[in-house]
This record gives sequence, structure tokens and C-alpha cells, in this order.
Amino acid sequence: MKIPYFHVNAFTDHVFGGNPAGVCLLESWTEDTLLQRIAAENNLPETAFVVPGEKTVALRWFSPLMEIDLCGHATLAAAFILDTTGNTADRPIHFATRSGILTVDKQNDLFIMDFPARPAAAADFPETLVRGLGTAPGAVYKARDYLCVFEGEDQVAALSPDFSALAELDCLGVIATAAGREVDFVSRFFAPRAGIPEDPVTGSSHCTLIPYWAERTGKDRFVARQLSPRGGLLYCAHHGARVRIGGKAVLYHFATIVL
Repeated sequence: MKIPYFHVNAFTDHVFGGNPAGVCLLESWTEDTLLQRIAAENNLPETAFVVPGEKTVALRWFSPLMEIDLCGHATLAAAFILDTTGNTADRPIHFATRSGILTVDKQNDLFIMDFPARPAAAADFPETLVRGLGTAPGAVYKARDYLCVFEGEDQVAALSPDFSALAELDCLGVIATAAGREVDFVSRFFAPRAGIPEDPVTGSSHCTLIPYWAERTGKDRFVARQLSPRGGLLYCAHHGARVRIGGKAVLYHFATIVL
């Protein structure tokens, strides 16, 4: 079996920035155990597996440890590769996923993803969460992930988490956020349970961040930055039950997986 494989940096306009994702173009689905082994071997935050179809493109995402229910940067990477390789002429691209039909449109060099909103509800401060972050946030909410709100950008940047403690939480990941100085808001995302101690740039966390900041500010459009060492820029919009997340992508390398 030979699988075309692409390494894409998403939510950035330059290599060595943004969030790296693997994209594997399949002719048909193979065993889940093999998909998971490929993702573990790639050892990137996520690997996207894509099966192009006539009207929709089947898409699944795997971290090094598990299948993920929703992933933004690997969806952006998959759309970028389909656009680059000419595997689909449809606009927008319709991806069939575990989170329903997700569409990705292109505006110049920006890919705009239409995702479900995941607003968070107010939650208690688990002791493990505070221990894992090393400091107590000003407020805590929960959707798929914990959303921890801090007073300022410097507090978010200074976090030095205990990943073993965060891995004990009953959630996929932990979002830390605050208002930004040069952008509308900043964030970081930690998901040690999924084999991703700190994710460089996280599209899915913005399904929760966008509704939170829309309610807090009364705005419906935002520019957001993720404060990981690689960093990334996201262009966000709130549309009620849906959110739109835009970003750029660049190809780092391509190869063939031979099995």
C-alpha cells in the first residue's frame, strides 16, 4: 500500500510556524488500528485521513494516542492539500466527519472553516485543574474542554502546566484565555490525555472561545492569537450555532508512506 502524505503547517504563512498536521490521501478506508499506528508514527498533533468522494470528502483525525472528534488545524490542512493537488473543484469543500458536515471555503489565500459552536457553561474549579495550571484562573467554564479565563495576556503566557495533573481531568483539554493587547483575545491549549501536552494552534478550542468572547464583548468578529512557541493567527466570526475560523497554511514537505 502506498499513501500520499503531506506535512502542512496550519494557521500560519511560513514554515516552522503554526500547527503541523499530517494529511494522508486514501482511496478507501483501511483498519482503524492502522490509521492510529500511522498517526503515532507521524507524531504530529493530528494526522488527517481523507477519502475524496463525488459530493463530500470523508475526513477523520487522529492524535498520536486517539481518534479526535473535531480538529480545526488538520481540517484546514486537508482543505489546503485538496486545493493544492486539485483533488476537488467544489467550493466550498464539504467534509463528512464525526462532527457532521463541515465546510471550508477559500478567500484569496485564507481558508474559512464553518464549524459548530460549543459554548461553555460555568463550572467549579477542580483542585486538579488549579494544580495542573499552577495558578487559579478568574473563572472556569466547561464544554468539551475546560475554559479558564485569566485577567491578562501575560498570565496566559506565563503558565507552566503540570501535564501529568491535567491528564487526570475528565475532559479532552484545557483552554487558557485572556483579552489580547494587539489582538482581540489570546489563548493556549493543553491536551496531555490526547498525547499533545501543548497544542501549537487549536481550531476546535475556538468553537468554545468564540461564543465566550462574543457574549463578553458583544462583538461577532475577532482576530485571535495562540501563544504557543510556534504561534498562530486565527480570523474568527460568531454566527449563533456556528462559528467561522479562518487561517492560512503552507506545505512543509510531501512523501509517500509505503506499507
